[in-house]
Amino acid sequence: MLQIVFNDISAAELSRLPTKIQFQLFEALNIQPGDLEEALLENNFGVLERAGGRKLYRCRAGDHRIYFGVKDGHVRVHRVLHKNTLADFLYRSNLPGGGEDEALSQSKNFWQLIDEGAKTLNVA
Repeated sequence: MLQIVFNDISAAELSRLPTKIQFQLFEALNIQPGDLEEALLENNFGVLERAGGRKLYRCRAGDHRIYFGVKDGHVRVHRVLHKNTLADFLYRSNLPGGGEDEALSQSKNFWQLIDEGAKTLNVA
């Protein structure tokens, strides 16, 4: 059975959004158990790779982005952010061009943001 697990930070970020936007985010994420193959995920979502081989996926839904990973057959949501938050982050970080995913993949600050959320992830 597929489980989508939110850490404390991503759950709080999601709960601050209006219900209509929450539904739009869930609709955009729409991952089924058969969709967990890496090739399918990479075709359907943006991919961010950390130097150590860690992969995160980015789901765009309107003005928001969901950053998630897949581990042990579960989708683990690390962050739910407004797109302007990322644009501001990219601008402030002076990251080189080459696309949002590539720029974020190269940023230690982005991975610290993700790791902060990972520490609050409780999977039963």
